[in-house]
Amino acid sequence: MSGSESMMNGNQSLCTKFTFVAFSSLAQLQPVLFIVFSIVYIFRVGGNLIIICLIWVTPSLHTPMYFFLVNLSFLEMCYITSVVPQMLVHLLVENKTITVGGCAAQMYVFAILGLTECCLLAAMAYDRFMAICYPLHYTLLMSPPVCLKLAAASWITGMVVESTQVTWIFTLPFCGTGKIEHFFCDIMPVVKLACVNTSHNERVLFVLSMIFIMGPCLLILCSYMRILVTILRIPSAAGRRKAFSTCSSHVLVVSLFFGTALFTYLQPKNSHTPDTDKATALMYTVVTPALNPVIYTLRNKEVKEAFHRVTHKNPLRQMA
Repeated sequence: MSGSESMMNGNQSLCTKFTFVAFSSLAQLQPVLFIVFSIVYIFRVGGNLIIICLIWVTPSLHTPMYFFLVNLSFLEMCYITSVVPQMLVHLLVENKTITVGGCAAQMYVFAILGLTECCLLAAMAYDRFMAICYPLHYTLLMSPPVCLKLAAASWITGMVVESTQVTWIFTLPFCGTGKIEHFFCDIMPVVKLACVNTSHNERVLFVLSMIFIMGPCLLILCSYMRILVTILRIPSAAGRRKAFSTCSSHVLVVSLFFGTALFTYLQPKNSHTPDTDKATALMYTVVTPALNPVIYTLRNKEVKEAFHRVTHKNPLRQMA
């Protein structure tokens, strides 16, 4: 007997909508959370827009490193927009529901952007590897067509892999109360609502996470091991500091992103609890990415100088 047949024989009906219960125990704090998350959202979107516009209008920043940074900033604006606006609405209304179709759409967008970011961060590490280890050939090795291909490969990998995975998840039958112990349609909280045995699905999801999270992570580690060896061979202290400074922002972003991703998706099933899942999800969907504009501006001398030039231009002198 199939899972769906046994479900119907038990007089259970398929879910047509899900209910988020992540903040149900914080009813009195929800207005405060709404204000806090609204500020974070505006700050993050505004910060990434500033980075994109600044790079766009500054010819000296039209380099491979900043090309990838524009891609990352655009991706992160979409990433937070796939989660936070809906969460803000649910903090103000009693009916915290979403249709199964709406849940699938959110998971598609969120999962695709998440995997694309993994690949894009690996491409950025490869760019730094080429810049530091092969400086004389860097312009040729990281030409505009090569950068476009690396960025396109990151987006295509995210779309193909996660579209397949999410489509597979939503072929499962969902029944019961339909309560999601989360504030958005993340993969594991939704899979737990299936009416059938999902152990095989969860094993496959774990293997895919190992491949497509650990794969880019290992590429980044290998790149930075070679970069570290090359930097230590630079004779002058000033040269070593300059080389380190071009990598420091990326290393911080990678550490924050992959740290939370590895903790969330590669920990054993019995280690998952609703509270830890929610806390970790808040880190990688709201808090951590909100720090990225700060990291790339305050720790990047070229971006700070470009920002200073743009904001201190004399309009009268330009007109003359």
